[in-house]
Order: sequence, then structure tokens, then C-alpha cells
Amino acid sequence: KGYSTEMSLEVTSLGVQVHGGMGFIEETGAAQYYRDAKILTIYEGTTAIQANDLVGRKTARDGGTSAKAIAAQIEKTEAELTARGDANALAVAKRLSAARQAFVDVVDFIAANTRSNPNAAFAGSVPYLMLAGNLMAGWQLARAMLVAEGLSAKGQDVPFMQAKITTARFYADHILSRAPGVRDAIVEGAEAVTALPAEAF
Repeated sequence: KGYSTEMSLEVTSLGVQVHGGMGFIEETGAAQYYRDAKILTIYEGTTAIQANDLVGRKTARDGGTSAKAIAAQIEKTEAELTARGDANALAVAKRLSAARQAFVDVVDFIAANTRSNPNAAFAGSVPYLMLAGNLMAGWQLARAMLVAEGLSAKGQDVPFMQAKITTARFYADHILSRAPGVRDAIVEGAEAVTALPAEAF
């Protein structure tokens, strides 16, 4: 819920942006979609509440075992991409692998710190939620790309299949590539988040 509602807010914000001034006022209707999307990040628990649940009840509860089981499935997709061997598949495999490793590093950090240093573990909860969501989306796009490559090679609906391949490559290069930086912010940046006393606010 947390990831998809945050993405709906980003997409509708871009919808306003591409319409320019007309998007900001009511001429196109884009602004109404943006307002409607904003409440989605609040209903049924704000994004931070959902992210805290991901850290505490979904990740730390079993020491990251479930999260790592998903990561193992993603690694199998990476192997399939590598075996495919074409430039797009190899590029997506590279980005997917780096994003998966970033995810696993964060899972390890959360598992190691939730009890002993909970402020550090929870400080990066929202970035962790977004990292996990981006990784899962990239994984599904990679799986779709494998199917699309196979069907395109058979001559089935080639323009559509090529669009699927291009979309997966774009996502890998422009979204999955952010994962290592997010990992670093979560794992190494917790101290900066918690450094100021409450009185400073």
C-alpha cells in the first residue's frame, strides 16, 4: 500500500508538470488527480506507518528470512537474464543484481539493529519501503522482458514486445540504479537522522 500510493502521487505530480500552467489550474483536470492521489498516502495508515510495519513486523520479526527468500527468487531471474546473453538482458541483470544486493544489505542492517538500536533501524524505514518497492517492480519488469524477448524472437507482436524490453531497460538504468545510494543512506545515514535532540525542532 505504501509504495503504490507514493508512486501514484509521483505520477500525478508529473501529470501536472507536463501540462505546465494549465496543469496547475483546473483547465486539464490534472490537478484533481494530484489532489486525489495525495490522500491515498494518508488513508489506512500514512506511508511512515506502513514503512515502520515493513521494518518491524515484516522484516525484523523473522530476522529478514522472508525478505531474503524473495531476494533469492530475484537472483534466479538475474541468472536467466545472464543466460539470455543479449545486451539488454545483461544490462538489466547488472542493475537488478546491484539493487537486490542493496536490498539484502538493508535487510541485514535492520535485522542486526532493530532490537539493539531501534532508532537507527527505523530512521530509514520510508527509504527502505521505496527501495523494496522499486526492486520488486524492476524484478517483475525483468521477468516480463524475458517473456517479451522470447515472443519477439518468434515474430509475435514485435513492436509491443520491443516496447516491453525497452521499458525494462529504461527502468533498470534509471530507477534500479538508484538503489545502492538509498542503501548507503539507510545503513550509513541513520546517525544524521537521529543526531538532533527533539528540542531542536
